Amino acid sequence: MTGDRQVTPRRMKAAVYYGARDVRIEDRPIPECTAGQVLLRVLRSGVCGTDATEWRSGPHLFAVDRPHPVSGHVGPLILGHEFIGEVVESPGGGFAVGDRVAAGAGVWCGECPRCVEGRTNLCWSYTTLGLNVDGGMAEFVAAPEKMLAPVPEGLSLDVAGLAQPLAVGLHAARRSGVSDGDRVVIIGAGAIGSFVLAGVRSLAAAEITVIDFPGPRLDRALRIGATRVVPAGMNVVADTLAGIGARGADVVIEASGAPGQLATAIRMVRSGGTILLVGLPASPPEVDVQSLVIREITIRTSNAHVFAHDLAPALQLLATTNLGRELVDSVHPLDDIAEQLERLATGQLHGKVLFDPQRSTDPP
Repeated sequence: MTGDRQVTPRRMKAAVYYGARDVRIEDRPIPECTAGQVLLRVLRSGVCGTDATEWRSGPHLFAVDRPHPVSGHVGPLILGHEFIGEVVESPGGGFAVGDRVAAGAGVWCGECPRCVEGRTNLCWSYTTLGLNVDGGMAEFVAAPEKMLAPVPEGLSLDVAGLAQPLAVGLHAARRSGVSDGDRVVIIGAGAIGSFVLAGVRSLAAAEITVIDFPGPRLDRALRIGATRVVPAGMNVVADTLAGIGARGADVVIEASGAPGQLATAIRMVRSGGTILLVGLPASPPEVDVQSLVIREITIRTSNAHVFAHDLAPALQLLATTNLGRELVDSVHPLDDIAEQLERLATGQLHGKVLFDPQRSTDPP
């Protein structure tokens, strides 16, 4: 089914990344759908720590200064890998015009060994809208049908805009191997730590301790399911072990990326336990390999999400909990992108900032 092109303008506004602290609002042509794609009118688009890092010191991952090995994209890039939209053109008929959908952002081939074993996030030709090709920080985006999931009826746009990062948290929770009765420690109560907390809570009846600096993040962690919270500081290991038991946690999830936190996780996990790394440190951490080996500690990692397992459950979780209301900080027009990236990069945000590309700049 194909939408009426007469209602779709030929040009659009987009937030385009050129380099560190250089994101420009530009007039761009509406993308054309290729085979297997639909055209979406973007309703909400979010930014995350990856975007903030690229804003602060990039390009690192963004395909701007060198061609991406899979997509071939090089040059200025439309941001946005967390977005939802309304279908306005569906040449293949997989969705109806007017359907509201959430995007998984990552695109996989379905044929390589990793895809065949179900690990589509590790596809040999994986690309991500907003990182390797133009994304959804624009009025319109062309997106593959296979990475779109319907937004549940009645779910608000602001809350639905959290689906992709929550799917990342759900995938991390699955990767941790958490089971009923486990003692779990999550280091970091920012957005990703909160999504991981929600994922763990949805998968297992576990005792969950969350660590962060005193303030609204820890308060929120208690409201969305933490058993206890521990303020970060010099005595954080002793304080945490006093609450969970001297033998340590069954699972420690490092979701902050802050310096020294892998070492902290090693000190908190029990012998034979598991450490899951989610946060990305700015510099390579030192690792106490002797402790890892002698105590048979398992190290796991988590990257992105698996669409088939995580995006639809994330939308259902948002539809049945108060997580979205807890985590949405604010919604802005595209023109505010630079200001909000700076807030995120400098640690001024406790929740998720979303953008409504259809919204005009607020009057002074």
